[in-house]
Amino acid sequence: MTSDTAPHPDTALAAATAPANSTARTFSDIRSSNPGRDVQRVGTARFLGQDVYKIHDPVWAVVGNLGDSQCYLGVQEKVAAVQSAMSRRIASADLAVRLIAPAFTVGVSDGQLNGTSQMRFSLIGRELVNDAVAVHVAANQVAGLIAVVACDKPPVGTVAAILEHNVPAVILSDGSIKPGHDATTGARFDLVDAFQAASSPDIEAREEITLHACPGQGSCGGMFTYNTMQTFIGVLGLEPLHMVAPTSDDARRVDEFPDQLVDCLLTMTERGIRPRDIVTPSSLRNAVTVAIAMGGSTNVMLHSVEIARAAGFDLWNDVLSQDEFNALSRRVPVIVNMRPFGAYSMVDVDAAGGLAAVVNELLKAGYLDGTTIGCTGETLAEQIGRLAPPAADHRVIYSTVHPFKETGGLRLLRGNLAPEGGAILKLAGVESGIVDGVFTGNARVFNSERELIAALDERAHDFCDNDMVVIRYEGPRGAPGMPEMLDPTSKITTICRQRGITIALMTDARFSGGSVGLVIGHVAPEALLGGPIALVHDGDTIVVDVNEDRIDCVQLNDDDVVAQRVAAWNSAVNEHGGLHPDASPVTHRVLKRMRATALPALRGAGMTEL
Repeated sequence: MTSDTAPHPDTALAAATAPANSTARTFSDIRSSNPGRDVQRVGTARFLGQDVYKIHDPVWAVVGNLGDSQCYLGVQEKVAAVQSAMSRRIASADLAVRLIAPAFTVGVSDGQLNGTSQMRFSLIGRELVNDAVAVHVAANQVAGLIAVVACDKPPVGTVAAILEHNVPAVILSDGSIKPGHDATTGARFDLVDAFQAASSPDIEAREEITLHACPGQGSCGGMFTYNTMQTFIGVLGLEPLHMVAPTSDDARRVDEFPDQLVDCLLTMTERGIRPRDIVTPSSLRNAVTVAIAMGGSTNVMLHSVEIARAAGFDLWNDVLSQDEFNALSRRVPVIVNMRPFGAYSMVDVDAAGGLAAVVNELLKAGYLDGTTIGCTGETLAEQIGRLAPPAADHRVIYSTVHPFKETGGLRLLRGNLAPEGGAILKLAGVESGIVDGVFTGNARVFNSERELIAALDERAHDFCDNDMVVIRYEGPRGAPGMPEMLDPTSKITTICRQRGITIALMTDARFSGGSVGLVIGHVAPEALLGGPIALVHDGDTIVVDVNEDRIDCVQLNDDDVVAQRVAAWNSAVNEHGGLHPDASPVTHRVLKRMRATALPALRGAGMTEL
């Protein structure tokens, strides 16, 4: 879909912001219209309490993400508040705008689905949300949009559709959940603690954390994928910075923010600012920089590519190369003390000044371009100047001079296991195993996540120090859907902490933002396509070198070994009708689409555009 399917914002500009003078209008103004089409518009407008004489005026709309988890519980309340604010503004200013009923997209719960076969639908959900929003805004010729987003993937799908439609639009994140507390000790815990507790023999402790780790509503509160992407969207300029950090149940989200969002929508409309004016190579580089400085989720390397694509850019060619990304990560320190690699949650960041305080520290140090424009109509520097956030408290938010960690949180690796690069390591989450920048491990190969989970549950004692677990056939096409590996990484983290050892993991799948440890994802080409990860055998030596940003299998340096293993792999594929026997067959229509069309991780792991 292109912006040709919707009114150009310049066309809608005068009509949307000029008084409609509806008291002087009559049905004679619409008599030339087709009654068959207009009758439902009139009926809908009357039902919604809108002016029936505005049925041909530019359309404003609200969309929200809904699904089966706490992440989405606050969305409907925010959508209703935004809808009311838009309706009031249209009436009080007599704007020539027709407000239509809110629309909602599907969403899944990553937390509830991790470790199950249903987790394959998570990343696919990003694509389906894009489809749903795209159909809604195009079919209804939406000229102004406010979107309330929640959980991990729906916000990215929503933003992608907004960029493709390219009319004035603003994002409101629903907000994070508050951390849970132990009923006896008052100790904090969250969803990631619950996953790690699954390997604990203490039944009472498991019950306590199950009952209390996720109280209330909102998306995951640490620097997991939700908050990584919400900070990314805010720094891009599609959401006011001060709206990112407050929790989902913060009263400001329904009492103050809706009217401010309408102000942003009017500003964008009056000034002709469109989403693609906001999302530029400079703003994308800013957003990537902040993700690095906050130790963000590895999923940002999928979602930033997809957002850039929707804005008309190739992230690796138009914004920064992989080498430039790694150089940036070496230069930019981690300046927040946040879960899962630190102690605090987004509620604490909000109390310490919010995202604006983080951005302020990076601006002062010269890491960001302050001239990029945002939905408020201000440059990034102007927005920070108006918000006037406090200086770093060096408890939750740190300065770049005295950072929480000296180097950035993410690193891209290449080597004979990832010849095109793109293998992602969350360096901020590594707890042990790297000595002088190098880890050398012994390969333990598993051809599915379920196979590994069974081994961890039944034979945990079999895993040894410096093992390199390999999970394959779980990539974008292999799973299909590239599921997160939070369940196995959590179990491995617990084993490592209990026994004081290092068990690393590499996969052609991806990770939850809550995963910690020496874990490397997005290894490509993926196993289903015969990538080098498919050629690794038990006992092979895997070397990870963060000095050189490489990941290699020593045995695959031997051309004869490679030729033998490729021949064996091809033979197995041919004998099984073109699908390797270690790859699971799929019958679900959406999973079949993903297997047939999924792009590699370096290109965002979405479905190929026709």
